[in-house]
Amino acid sequence: MFDPHLLWLYVGAAALLILTPGPDTFLVAATSAADGARAGVLASLGVFVGCLVHILLVAIGVSALIAATPWAFDAIKIAGAAYLVWIGLQALRAAWRGHDGEATDVAPRDRAGGAALFLRGALTNALNPKVAVFFIAFLPQFVDPARGHVAAQFIVLGLIFNVPGTLYLMAVAMVSGRATSALRRQPWMRRSLDALTGLFFIGLAAHLLRAQAKN
Repeated sequence: MFDPHLLWLYVGAAALLILTPGPDTFLVAATSAADGARAGVLASLGVFVGCLVHILLVAIGVSALIAATPWAFDAIKIAGAAYLVWIGLQALRAAWRGHDGEATDVAPRDRAGGAALFLRGALTNALNPKVAVFFIAFLPQFVDPARGHVAAQFIVLGLIFNVPGTLYLMAVAMVSGRATSALRRQPWMRRSLDALTGLFFIGLAAHLLRAQAKN
């Protein structure tokens, strides 16, 4: 299905892109720092699903249509930014109010449920139109229509990027969660992490709103 030389070039490029810090990396690191390694792993799995949605949409051509349609692109962009702002405000609210019993709480936090943490990662990725534009620009360079099964080529290439990327994010979650484990036991640090997390999500929303559709 693939030219071996072209495939290895893709694997090398994908590896470099995975190791380059981006919004997903910072999302997982911030979530783990504030809520523990388990929270970061759940967010990583959510990112995997969100990325999988983009891969499937690219494979069937929907993402290209969205990227070329300004109103659709803007609608998704605004929805994604609004969701990020909502997450950020929730974190800032937690930082302002503090947490009941935090002075005696010595266990890693899990204030958000597993489903909520997973959904946070999935929606943050799926509602980011810049991810769709990235796949539209990146994957076609390594697809050869002459070899047939174009949709399958898109999916395989997407998974080659998505699976290792998710494993990398999980590693980031473990490192970040364990590195801040002791700090999260301190009430003032927990509130500081909440505040930083809130500001991060609001900043990410502002960055997302600057995204432009393809002309």
